[in-house]
Amino acid sequence: MNLTATILLALGMSMDAFAASIGKGATLHKPKFSEALRTGLIFGVIEMLTPLIGWGLGMLASQFVMEWSHWVAFVLLVFLGGRMVIEGIRGNDDDEKEAPRRHGFWLLVTTAIATSLDAMAVGVGLAFLQVNILTTAFAIGCATFVMSTLGIMVGRFIGPLLGKRAEILGGIVLIAIGAQILYAHYMG
Repeated sequence: MNLTATILLALGMSMDAFAASIGKGATLHKPKFSEALRTGLIFGVIEMLTPLIGWGLGMLASQFVMEWSHWVAFVLLVFLGGRMVIEGIRGNDDDEKEAPRRHGFWLLVTTAIATSLDAMAVGVGLAFLQVNILTTAFAIGCATFVMSTLGIMVGRFIGPLLGKRAEILGGIVLIAIGAQILYAHYMG
C-alpha cells in the first residue's frame, strides 16, 4: 500500500472518532485543550491498537471477526448513544446542573473501542495484503489523535449553541455511527 492510500485509510478510519469527539466536546463545559489532548490520545491509541488486533485475528480466524465486528460496534454505540440521549432528556429538568468539565476515562475508552471496531475489521483485511501493519496502524492512530482532539475543540464551540440538547445530539450521532457501520456492512 502506498503513502497516499495509507493516509486516506487513516483519515477514513478517524472519521467516526471525529464525529464522536464533537459530540463529547459539545457535552462538556468549556473543555480545555488538555482534555481535548487526553481524549485524542485515548482515541488515537485505541484506534492504533485495533487494526493490529484485527491483523492478528485475521491471521487466525478472519471469518468470525468479519461476521461479528459490525454487530459489536453497533450494539456498543447504540448503548452509549441511548444512554447519552436518556441523560440529556433527564438533564433538561435540572437547569442548575453544570455540564462536566471532563469525561470519565472508561467512558472514553468504551466510546473509542466502539468507534474503532471498523479499524479492527480493516486490520483483518490487511492481514491478506502486503502491508506494513505497524506503519499503517501508526498512521491510523495519529490521524485519529488529531481528528479526535480537533473534534473536542469543535464540540466546545457547538456545545454552548446547543445548550442542554448537546448531549442528546451527541447520543444521536453515536447511534447514527452505529447504524452507518451496520448499513455499510450489509450494503457495501
